[in-house]
Amino acid sequence: MPALDILAGPNVTVGPVAAAAAPTTEEIERLDSELFHRYRARTKVESDLNRRIVSFQANKLRPAYRWYKYKESFSASLVEYLLSRYEIFQGRILDPFAGAGTAMFAASANGLEADGIELLPIGQQIIKTRQLLINGLAKEDVAALHTWAKEHPWQHSAITGNLPALRITEGAYSPETSTAIVQYLSALESESTSIKTILRFALLCVLESISFTRKDGQYLRWDARATQRRSKKPFHKGSIPSFHKAISEKLHEIISDVNVGDGNAGLFPASAPKGRIRLLEGSCLQLLPSLEAATYDAILTSPPYCNRYDYTRTYALELALLGICEHELSDLRQNMLSCTVENRAKNLLALNKSWERAVVAADKQELLQSILRHLESLKEEGTLNNSGIPRMVRGYFYEMSCVIFECARVLKPGGKLLMVNDNVKYAGISVSVDLILTDIAEQLGFRVDQILVLPNGKGNSSQQMGEHGREVLRKCVYVWSKA
Repeated sequence: MPALDILAGPNVTVGPVAAAAAPTTEEIERLDSELFHRYRARTKVESDLNRRIVSFQANKLRPAYRWYKYKESFSASLVEYLLSRYEIFQGRILDPFAGAGTAMFAASANGLEADGIELLPIGQQIIKTRQLLINGLAKEDVAALHTWAKEHPWQHSAITGNLPALRITEGAYSPETSTAIVQYLSALESESTSIKTILRFALLCVLESISFTRKDGQYLRWDARATQRRSKKPFHKGSIPSFHKAISEKLHEIISDVNVGDGNAGLFPASAPKGRIRLLEGSCLQLLPSLEAATYDAILTSPPYCNRYDYTRTYALELALLGICEHELSDLRQNMLSCTVENRAKNLLALNKSWERAVVAADKQELLQSILRHLESLKEEGTLNNSGIPRMVRGYFYEMSCVIFECARVLKPGGKLLMVNDNVKYAGISVSVDLILTDIAEQLGFRVDQILVLPNGKGNSSQQMGEHGREVLRKCVYVWSKA
């Protein structure tokens, strides 16, 4: 996919140029308080929600959903809860940030048709492999999968080729593990297309566990045993399983979950209704405008948070194995919704002239503009820990405004948008993502039904706590309806 149109030059902004005097923290807190008061009657602490259900945690023991640890995902249980609570029992749903496809598969299992947009190749691969397994395997493929799980044929395979790597993944495995991975990849080439797909997927599922790395938000954290890497603070991730143990256990898990042993390769009982699943590969900023208006009965999603997480780094092991090269990695990073300090400003109106209304909605959001001016002033003073933070925060809200505009366009009248998101904090300033996006949504054709707040919020980052003290940040599920 070509990179989105990126603005050149360090001083280009998406919204109004920060000309006014920077507001004080007290002024920002006052605006935040006023906006909270405006939505207070529709803000509810929801005891049925917790961080386990609104994260990957509740998927850990759930067949099929547990195969790949997609930490940024919400759970299938949350999807089922929301579909039931808001009586979405038929029709068509969309997830513009599909990730591992949790919303799509959970909705499909409940009889709805489900479309999802996903940019990262790792998410695409998870979704396509699950679709393959749901559709069932030929008898010879079932037999081959059992053979791989029990007999480890790769151990006797000749080594052909090299282990795919990126600069940021060099040295991620021990020499023994690297050799075993290459043997495994060499051996699977003799299998059918379906088995190749499943075997590669199983490998993707265990890469982190057999490596010297751990996904840690903004980057990969490196274990002290990685001799090619040195960290200021030595980190030990615990026991690292052998490749043979890890891959065998994963294959047995997949076999167990799809019941291929008794000839039934379906993930769901034959009598259960299953809706069609359609994956659209690419950036939602490019693909959403191509969807037909008033098509969907509901949108259920969780966009990247405004928290500096760079998924192209945290999923670098998987992206390398999938054949992504350095320039493709850079393109992926820039095509993402702006959520990391390396995202450059996107020329939104050049992408879509109809987004002018969305850009104006962000321009008019007073709390957002005050936060942006404050962050710009801190950047000029040199007191921000990263000068890219103001550009990232600005890009995030303006791009999300365009996404919200498109969601309103593709929803049927009365259709609901259900969104999971976190609030964030920078330089001691709380950024009420929930309130800002909700206000923008009202300007773009949504009625605000509820903002469901988890009983236990999330603390700010360790660095923020050290400098500004601990503050619990709201994690919410937004419930909006198309007016």
